[in-house]
Amino acid sequence: MKNPKYAEKLLYKSQHDLVVLKKLYSDSEVTDEIKGFHAQQSAEKMLKAVLAFEGIEFPFTHRLTDLLDLLKDNQISFPGSFEDLRFLTPFAVVFRYDYFEEVDESIDFEEIIALLDELHEWVIRKIYY
Repeated sequence: MKNPKYAEKLLYKSQHDLVVLKKLYSDSEVTDEIKGFHAQQSAEKMLKAVLAFEGIEFPFTHRLTDLLDLLKDNQISFPGSFEDLRFLTPFAVVFRYDYFEEVDESIDFEEIIALLDELHEWVIRKIYY
């Protein structure tokens, strides 16, 4: 059953994490684990907002891959750039309790913020138009 009220609540809550990320992303004292956590949480809530709006049951999960796959499985198309969100999944649990060791280069949080802003606009179009 479609649940637009819950979708709106999730979208609203997703913005709290995005605001934190935007305020902290350039602060060198804030670790990538914390920034990544808020990025992941924002993306998770936005994806779940669309699923709730469409009446698609979703599991209690932090795995963005599972949520993106649910959208695909239910013929909800989304921009291909959203596939890049999958790499944020470990920030929900793994890096909250373990160190994030940068392998090649630092994370471009400006790029992540731009992608989350794009996701936000997509979600708004889905649930309000």
